[in-house]
Amino acid sequence: MKLLVSASLHSAASYGCRLSSIPSPPAVPCFGSFRGKPHRVMVRAPGLLKKVANARLFGGRSLIPRATPPETEMRPESNDDENEKESFPVGGSPASLEPIQQADATDFQSSTNPNNSQSQEKAMLDISNTSDKDAGDSNAPVGTQGNDEVEELASGSPLPGVKQLGEPIRIPKASIDILRDQVFGFDTFFVTSQEPYEGGVLFKGNLRGQASTSYEKLTKKMQDKFGDQFKLFLLTNPEDDKPIAVVVPRQTLQPEANAVPEWFAASAFGLVTIFTLLLRNVPALQSNLLSTFDNLELLKDGLPGALVTIGLLGVHEVSHILTAKSMGAKLGVPYFVPSWQIGSFGAITRILSIIRNRQDLLKLAAAGPLAGFSLGLIFLLLGFILPPADGLGIVVDPSVFHESLLVGGLAKLLLGDVVKEGTPLSINPLVLWAWSGLLINAINSIPAGELDGGRISFALWGRKAWARITGASIALLGVSSLFNDVAFYWVALIFFLQRGPISPLSEEITHPDNKSVALGISILFLGLLICLPYPFPFAPQDIL
Repeated sequence: MKLLVSASLHSAASYGCRLSSIPSPPAVPCFGSFRGKPHRVMVRAPGLLKKVANARLFGGRSLIPRATPPETEMRPESNDDENEKESFPVGGSPASLEPIQQADATDFQSSTNPNNSQSQEKAMLDISNTSDKDAGDSNAPVGTQGNDEVEELASGSPLPGVKQLGEPIRIPKASIDILRDQVFGFDTFFVTSQEPYEGGVLFKGNLRGQASTSYEKLTKKMQDKFGDQFKLFLLTNPEDDKPIAVVVPRQTLQPEANAVPEWFAASAFGLVTIFTLLLRNVPALQSNLLSTFDNLELLKDGLPGALVTIGLLGVHEVSHILTAKSMGAKLGVPYFVPSWQIGSFGAITRILSIIRNRQDLLKLAAAGPLAGFSLGLIFLLLGFILPPADGLGIVVDPSVFHESLLVGGLAKLLLGDVVKEGTPLSINPLVLWAWSGLLINAINSIPAGELDGGRISFALWGRKAWARITGASIALLGVSSLFNDVAFYWVALIFFLQRGPISPLSEEITHPDNKSVALGISILFLGLLICLPYPFPFAPQDIL
């Protein structure tokens, strides 16, 4: 860009004079200030300046360059849905105009000194190259934006539960400016401050309107500006419980590759779980585990009970898979955890994709326990109602029903005075098989870590409350482990494998609807009924 200005401009501007025009070729007006006094300069634009002035910058808008000193404030235009003019906040300046502003000042100095013609030609070439590069800066890949100013952010997890891969991410300052000035706005999220946030940038400000609506608007604007380069999270700041927006490059959110294929490891765990389920239903082998390998033919006696428990576990996991598929989420391969005490502790299933909001997380987490509890209760009721198939059944002491408030209450309600303390009772083995499946679903519904119950509590009450509930649940299980070996193994499993943190949701601010809240609380309550003991004695005169 070459600015041809009369040599008398210096003296005229000193007195605040207004220059009218300079002879052809046609000129483009450029307004600004010099030495604190307004002036109007007519700039010759035979070709290059017309190209720059008419360039489709920042979403296709034509901008007229302003020769503005660094301290000059520039007010943003509106960023409404219906008026798509782009804007810049107070104190901001679009990165693509910086070379033009610098060039205006350089060419003005050159025009006042006729001996600087070579400097004028060099400045014109530099601005031409810079302008062509800046016009496409907003769509350039992250970390490959030439000589743009960049912010190198610390390596590590960009968000709770998400691991950053590779080298520290270099986010161009121009991209951050576009996010702040053109993506965020008065009608969605008004930014008041920003700071580096490990793998991305954190924006603090004021959320406008419903969080879910604002998130959709922001996502669409960011998609229009950058395509799929970035991912937006709308979260709650744990320091002050105020909304924050976090933007990270999508390449940091790629799942890690496992050294061992998931299906191979999951199959190995599954085979061991089948063995422990068979063993659990053969009391003769439980007293001497080493004799199992000498009496493998006895394992077939545990097949009916193992099939019932496997059915309940299978329904649980299939419900998770179908629900995830319906909402476009992706789950990892379930790892079934074997247990010598109850046959299995259920399955550990990772969520591989980012869940949209707490409503979706609640549906996904509740789907498994809801299906498992429903089928388990049906089997339990049938076991109490139907007589044993062989006419004998299994003889148990009624004291066994004291181990569960739900099962003990149903036994008293359906069997009545038949259930008496100290009097052996013959029952359908389906009762014990269904009870085992219900117990596995119940311990997976404990509100701790990344268990189904932990995810439900996160969806119901948010991340901060979830962390407190997890700590309380682990502490209570730790106390229970002094009296129950199942609690001991379960608290160890949660602490080392499932304590979290839960990966961030795209939008964590909006609460679930009332129906989903009622469903989540019902599942937590039902799990509590199964795990708590039945405290009342079984006697004919007792009233439930």
